[in-house]
Amino acid sequence: MSFEWPWQYNFPPFYTLQPNVSTQHRQLAAWCSLVLSYLRYHKLYTIDVLEAQESPLFNNKKIQRKFPVEAIQVVLEELRKKGNLEWIDKNKTRCLIMWRRPEEWGKLVYQWVSKNGLTNSVLTFYELSNGDDTEGEEFHGLEEWLLLRALQTLQSERKAEIITLADSKGVKFF
Repeated sequence: MSFEWPWQYNFPPFYTLQPNVSTQHRQLAAWCSLVLSYLRYHKLYTIDVLEAQESPLFNNKKIQRKFPVEAIQVVLEELRKKGNLEWIDKNKTRCLIMWRRPEEWGKLVYQWVSKNGLTNSVLTFYELSNGDDTEGEEFHGLEEWLLLRALQTLQSERKAEIITLADSKGVKFF
């Protein structure tokens, strides 16, 4: 199964930031949705702005259209405002993308823990993101930085406590 592009992807004006405010608002919403869907499908969590322009996400070779770097930054800034992105560097050339916010990941993890009777038990980060028991779960393969943030949201809700072990991190669920 391959990624299914939205209809706008093959529509040349989609690759030019529209001057009309209401049209641009809809265009940015479509781009934000496309970026999150694409990264989710490919399980990607980082974007390098300069490399992104050459990726299929922003470069449609079939219609010979490429979204300009300045426009990509506008889309990424929109994602930041929505809580789906954090810049890694001050120059805003690399970013972390969260196609699910940490609270949503935390909720998914906690549902799995509850469903499997694992409250009052300790699991390592590795067991959660790469263990055999989590295979098939949406959070399986989650990068550690995002798993940590998800678990921090559970910790703030008093549903979990993050523990530093000798050579790794763990979490106790309540």
